[in-house]
Amino acid sequence: MALDGGPRSASIITVEPTVCAVVSREVLKTHIQRDPDFALDMIMRLIQRARVATESARGLALLDVYGRVRQLLENEATPQSDGSRLIENKLTHQDIADQVGASREMITKVLKELAVGGYISVERRRIRIVKLLPTGW
Repeated sequence: MALDGGPRSASIITVEPTVCAVVSREVLKTHIQRDPDFALDMIMRLIQRARVATESARGLALLDVYGRVRQLLENEATPQSDGSRLIENKLTHQDIADQVGASREMITKVLKELAVGGYISVERRRIRIVKLLPTGW
């Protein structure tokens, strides 16, 4: 969907089987005319995505690899009843590397050090944060 008539500037990589659809500009315009609240919801989501993109760019510019990994883990983790936080998505080291702009080898090193330090555990490719991650490494 390119509302401004320009080419698409993004692509999709999914972590599980997914069905995607392309919505034409005309179909979207017609729907917005019929349901103005949809347009407001879409604007709010675009603003949220712009905010996330800004934070991501800031992280790449200002944080070291550990800081970016820590930020990703903190953002993806959901609290569990035992006090730990679990990342539901099964992430490979390459997935994490791609998301934080680092090499797979560096991610392996960071995660190994976090595991040895007792900060995380990995169960069936799911990362569990078992205690507060250090601010620096």
